[in-house]
Amino acid sequence: MVVGLGTWSLARAALIILLLPRSLEECGRISVSAPIVHLGDAITASCIINRTCSHLDPESQIVWKLGTELQPGGRQQRLPDGTQESTITLPHLNDSRALLSCCLRWGNSLQILDQAELQAGYPPATPHNLSCLMNLTIESLICQWEPGPDTHLSTNFTLKSFKSRGNCQDQEEAIPDCVPEDGQSRCSIPRKHLRLYQSMGLWVQAENVLGTSVSPQLCLDPMDVVKLEPPTLWALDPSPEVAPPQPGCLQLHWESWKSTQYIDQKCELRHQPQPGGANWTLVGPLPSKTLQHELCGLLPSTAYSLQMRCTRWPLPGHWSDWSPSLELTSAQQAPNVRLDTWWRQRQLDRRTVDMQLFWKPMPVEEDSGQIQGYLVSWRPSGQAGAVPPLCNTTELNCTFHLPSEVREVVLVAYNTAGTSRPTPVVFLESTGPPLGRLHTMARDPHSLWVGWEPPSPRPRGYVIEWGPGPPSPSGSHMTWKMEHNGSIAGTLLQENIRPFQLYEITVTTLYQDTVGPSQRIYAYSQETAPSYTPELHLKHIGKTWAQLEWVPPTPELGRSPLTHYTIFWTNAQGQSFSTILNASSHEFVLPGLEPASLYHVHLMAASQVGATNSTSLTLMTLAPGEFELHIFLGLFGLLLSLICLCVATRFCCRPSRKNSLWPSVPDPAHSSLGSWVPSIPAEEIFQLPSLWDTSMPPITKITVLEEEEKKPGPWESHESSGTCGLPALVQAYVLQGDPRASTIQPQTQSGNTDQVLYGQVMGSPSRSGPADYIRCDSTQPLLGDLTPSPKSYENLWFQTSPQRTPEPLVPNQEDDCVFGPLLDFPLLQGLQVHGVEGLGGF
Repeated sequence: MVVGLGTWSLARAALIILLLPRSLEECGRISVSAPIVHLGDAITASCIINRTCSHLDPESQIVWKLGTELQPGGRQQRLPDGTQESTITLPHLNDSRALLSCCLRWGNSLQILDQAELQAGYPPATPHNLSCLMNLTIESLICQWEPGPDTHLSTNFTLKSFKSRGNCQDQEEAIPDCVPEDGQSRCSIPRKHLRLYQSMGLWVQAENVLGTSVSPQLCLDPMDVVKLEPPTLWALDPSPEVAPPQPGCLQLHWESWKSTQYIDQKCELRHQPQPGGANWTLVGPLPSKTLQHELCGLLPSTAYSLQMRCTRWPLPGHWSDWSPSLELTSAQQAPNVRLDTWWRQRQLDRRTVDMQLFWKPMPVEEDSGQIQGYLVSWRPSGQAGAVPPLCNTTELNCTFHLPSEVREVVLVAYNTAGTSRPTPVVFLESTGPPLGRLHTMARDPHSLWVGWEPPSPRPRGYVIEWGPGPPSPSGSHMTWKMEHNGSIAGTLLQENIRPFQLYEITVTTLYQDTVGPSQRIYAYSQETAPSYTPELHLKHIGKTWAQLEWVPPTPELGRSPLTHYTIFWTNAQGQSFSTILNASSHEFVLPGLEPASLYHVHLMAASQVGATNSTSLTLMTLAPGEFELHIFLGLFGLLLSLICLCVATRFCCRPSRKNSLWPSVPDPAHSSLGSWVPSIPAEEIFQLPSLWDTSMPPITKITVLEEEEKKPGPWESHESSGTCGLPALVQAYVLQGDPRASTIQPQTQSGNTDQVLYGQVMGSPSRSGPADYIRCDSTQPLLGDLTPSPKSYENLWFQTSPQRTPEPLVPNQEDDCVFGPLLDFPLLQGLQVHGVEGLGGF
């Protein structure tokens, strides 16, 4: 069995035992030199393994643990009886509570064989400051003490006492011990164990496992240590038998606790003005038999908090606790103030004046008494008795009507203690000299300095009035003050001054028998930013610009003047632009806008104290119109045409390019065909190919003209180009391929447009003889510089038909063509014409 093993250590040991192998449960036990030692002392422990544990290795090693830390220094030996013993000495036990374990190495782990709880602490200190109080309410002697420092061990305190006589040298009768509750250092001895007015001895004993200590003995009479209950304070009710308190005085009474009414006692009173913060003032001692008291020397009309305590007197005793606070207000005194007055008057009719009187109480001394109201009165001449007042008010102004001849009223302040000294108010005429230059200056947002030039002669004082200026009604919420020093040249206004508010300030001079005319000025303690920004208007708009305009704001009182404008515009892509304008500007043109684009524009008006923004204006620039598009396209087309014309002109005027624009047709007169003579007789009829040979280019184009006797036939050709205006029917034939081919094929004019007409063959079916030809003076470049008709030596004449003789054609002088025989050209020797039978001799 381990001595002093706590509940928690037992539970832990039981859990460890359950985890041990059953073969090790009874193998070892721990024994310690002392389970509880002084904190810091050494302790020795031993662990013995029984010889019954035969399954253990004879060389098994015992290991020690203190808490969770392994402890070296264990000495292990085998005893003669076959048991194994391990002994360890811990030089310093510095923990007030620790668990020592004896362990055995079992494989790779440590198995706990046994555990012991170690405790360390101090012996109890001597209790001190033992004191006792006799509470008559609960009829018990209550004693308390100070136990001293913590011992870290369980310590028991006991209040011991005995009855005695004299100075407690002899003990007559023991009184039962008083054991306090756990953790407390006070204990109560009931009245039944006490003997009043008889001495008794008391002391406190402290005890733990390491020792015992007792306090010094206290010898007392229970009635000498009586502590009374605090009294209850009351305000003294007014009555005819009791005179009312004087100004600055309080009247109160109190009541003692019932159980202490038979005990002679004295009391103390303390008071503190409210609200709290000041120190308490102690008054006393007060006799308890009277149970009432008048406290004077206080501030009039001031709330005070009062508390009282009492003690046994003249016998010894303890002071009671302070009673709960009682709050009373000291008696008032008549107001002791000087009333500064000012007035305004307005003539209602010939016999009545409307008067508005203002006043301010100015305390003459620190304690001037509380004012409950004001009276304004006027006593008509010759009237006796009480006169109803013109005003009875708690305000600082009053409006009333007076006869026009009345020039004076009387003003007094009053409270329950009386009235102040009467203040006469004389309504003086405004005939004095006026002030000089009046000016103001703002010191800060909540004050204004008003300055002037004192007039001559010097006045006795000034009245300064100020209040909200226009548009507020004149005289509304006016504040005023009076300066009694007539030599000053200004005053600081700090009451009811707010920033951004226009104030109307009026200064009036006061003389001995008159007043001067009022001088007025307007001022601000601080100006504010513009109240609004002009609204933007769109004046004109184009595709890449927009003209905006606005109406400049009118100057406002209390508003700082504008210094500049800033105009901002943002496109649909979020790109922002801005520019700064002078305060005198009233329009602006937005440059560099995109056609058919959306923009958001707003204007900011700024002054020295702030800025405001206008509402946003959304606009869209114009898109390019259809008329402008047509003009643009027309100009572009004209420019392109001019460029093309210039390029073509330059290209055509170059000599190397002159003949490349049309086909180059050789001139038969200058070709080698001029010496060519066909071997085929003229009588032979050659057949043209029946089909057009596409592989052979056309050689020439021949037009056959036939004279018409009366009217043209249905085969007449309407082609007029190259006919030179001759009245003959024309039919074109194209000679292509071998002239000996047996087929002929007429070719229409819609064939090759590149064929060049340079010859015409004329014939008539009603006329015999060879056909003629016509050569025109053509300007075609294919003919080059050839003459209009060939010379006689440049052509070979065709053989004439034996049946006909050539008949030369007589040319018309009006035509450009030259008539001649058909055989002027060598190529015509192989030409066979179809469709005109009259040309058979051709």
